Amino acid sequence: MAERPFVHLHCHSHYSLLDGANRIPELVAHAKSQGMNALALTDHGNLYGAIEFYQECKSAGINPIVGYEAYVAPGNRGEREARRRGEAGFHLTLLARDNTGFRNLIKMASSAFLDGYHYVPRIDKELLEAHEEGVICLSGCASSEFSELILKDQLDEASRLAAWFARIFGKNFYVEIQNNGLDIQRQCAEGAIHVARKLGLPLVATCDAHYLCQGDSAAHDVLLCINTGKTRNDENRLRYGSDQFYVRAAEEMYRLFPEHEDAVRRSQEIADGCCIELDFKKRHFPVFAPPKARVPNTTFVSSVTPACATGTATTRPRRRASASSTNSASSAGWASPVTF
Repeated sequence: MAERPFVHLHCHSHYSLLDGANRIPELVAHAKSQGMNALALTDHGNLYGAIEFYQECKSAGINPIVGYEAYVAPGNRGEREARRRGEAGFHLTLLARDNTGFRNLIKMASSAFLDGYHYVPRIDKELLEAHEEGVICLSGCASSEFSELILKDQLDEASRLAAWFARIFGKNFYVEIQNNGLDIQRQCAEGAIHVARKLGLPLVATCDAHYLCQGDSAAHDVLLCINTGKTRNDENRLRYGSDQFYVRAAEEMYRLFPEHEDAVRRSQEIADGCCIELDFKKRHFPVFAPPKARVPNTTFVSSVTPACATGTATTRPRRRASASSTNSASSAGWASPVTF
């Protein structure tokens, strides 16, 4: 570990679809080459890369911190009032501190798709409160609710929101500051530092990393164009505004935050407190609870699927295969009747 340690706690992979350009093997190898002993994955709205990331980190001998950058609905996740994507949800950085936290992230991410999808998969404050155990919460990037209040110069409201997060997550809530060379991040950081001091909350510095090296900025810009259906010469398209969204080395982070080295160092402290262990040898079957007063026997099966129990199910028609495809069709099971 470096003398002045830092761990990336806000990092995107290609599972941040058409936004992140980091491939997980290269991402992990890069962090390892920089002397880091841990790394977090925080893709937009999903945990698609969690298992690949976990296994890659374990193979490389570094601590995997599984998380994701959640979209949080302005109100209830079931509401559909937003008329464009940018209004549908705020960003929030969530990390699993332990196995319980990982399970809670899975529950929230699943509910976001099943119950809260509107432009993006969204959770809400109700879910955060119900599934806070084992979860570390960072206040988020410039697209978070906390940052939006700061940018609107509503510091009292930002303080109240931070106090709510601190009440829910306790010592596992941190005020996040970033510096990828954007003025908007500087404004957010100034307000965030003010609120953190006012409420006595800990700061943590992160790097919003969307690609591996600084030289990958142009390729990432092309990726954004594919995402939005634009061309690079379109002056009104989405842009990141700098070439600084890469996986920085620790010393670069300390240079970016000369007055807040403790916030950079705290990333390592957070990482040291994270530990999840996934068992891939154990079989994880869902637990089904039958309705009240029912028992999981043939009587219950008969009531649910009478056709199966009585043998009156119909037979799927035989698919006729051409001479050229008889062998492949037979091997796939198409030539035989299937009963239900």
